This record gives sequence, structure tokens and C-alpha cells, in this order.
Amino acid sequence: MADRQNVLILCTRNSARSQMAEALFRKRAGDRFNVFSAGLEPDRVHPMVAEVMAEAGVDTAGQRSKSVQEYLGKLTAHYLFVVCENVEKNCPRIFPGPGERHYWPFDDPAAVSGSPEEQRAAFRKVRDQIDERIRQWLSSRGDLP
Repeated sequence: MADRQNVLILCTRNSARSQMAEALFRKRAGDRFNVFSAGLEPDRVHPMVAEVMAEAGVDTAGQRSKSVQEYLGKLTAHYLFVVCENVEKNCPRIFPGPGERHYWPFDDPAAVSGSPEEQRAAFRKVRDQIDERIRQWLSSRGDLP
């Protein structure tokens, strides 16, 4: 693990988008990167995250909502991915370390109201968008098998 570069995904609550991105990065490139996620105002992981990720064959077991404070000064983020507008506006522009910062905004599926099926559809849509973006990024680097 020491020779792998670190990927850190940030979102406001670390409850949905960043959790899905963490699990998808691990599935797609966990053998090449150490993957972490965190939030500015961490909350519980939304229960629909595990459900829609399991549908896609992605395990989220052991993931929990974490504060960015757990990593500041302790982790060099070689690649920082900001997945929500709020964090882009409120997170320090420079995260410790020489890494690359990427802004990948996705709609917050946890903000969708409506029936459980409408909510699931929102989570599935964002899950698939995140997965596609990760695949594109990995492919552009030659890291996608």
C-alpha cells in the first residue's frame, strides 16, 4: 500500500456521492490506489448507497462517514476529487500535498424527494455517472485494464 498513490474524494456530508465514488474507485483501481473519502460536515452513510451499489456488484461494507479533519495533515492526497458544489466553494483550494485537484460535480441523490423508487432511480443515476467518470479518468491515465 505504501507505493500506491492516494485518492481522496470530498463531499459535504460524506453520505452518498463520495461514498459511492470511494467504493467504485476501489472496485476499479483499488489495486493501484489507496482510496479514501471524507466530508466537511460528515453524516451517516445514506442507506440507499449500500442498496444501489450492491445492485451493481460493488461492496460498501466497512465504509463510514468521515470528517476531512481525519486526513488533514495526515494524508498526502495525490488526487483530490471534489464531487459536490458546496465543497468546491468551501474547501481550501490547496489541500496538503503535491496532488491534482479535480472538480466532478454530481447532483445529490439524497436531496431527491418522492417515492422510494424515485429516490432509488436518483441514486442509480448518480452511481452510474460517477462510475463512468472514474472509468474515463482511469482510461485517460492508462490505468483501466
